[in-house]
Amino acid sequence: MDNKQLKEILLSAKTIASVGVSSSDEKESYHIVAYLQEQGYRIIPVNPTAKEILGEKAYASLSEIPEKVDVVQLFRKSEDVPPYVDEAIRIGAKVVWMQVGIENEQAAAKAHAAGLQVVMNACMRITHRTLIGPKPTGL
Repeated sequence: MDNKQLKEILLSAKTIASVGVSSSDEKESYHIVAYLQEQGYRIIPVNPTAKEILGEKAYASLSEIPEKVDVVQLFRKSEDVPPYVDEAIRIGAKVVWMQVGIENEQAAAKAHAAGLQVVMNACMRITHRTLIGPKPTGL
């Protein structure tokens, strides 16, 4: 995917379901999602071991989320991706975004076949900072 396509995803997305985001501020996933929340995205944590993350109600699965999701962001091992892609398709997400180090070609092909855009092995925070830049603070 080229930078123009990535920027279009980041500009059009409003709601991001973050699968596997940690409730611990010692984990990188927590800070990535916190940054995205600070940029104005609606963040929905998906973590069956948490009730709330970053002030948002956490859900045990994508299927439990009662609202529309634009992007399913994955913080799971590459081999664990397929069931989340299946769920992303079922809930009508537009994009599956696999964070750095996460790639699954079979799951990506299935998502593409269902009409979803797929980003693999890319940090959403770094991509946002590079292509859009953080909102100014202290205004």
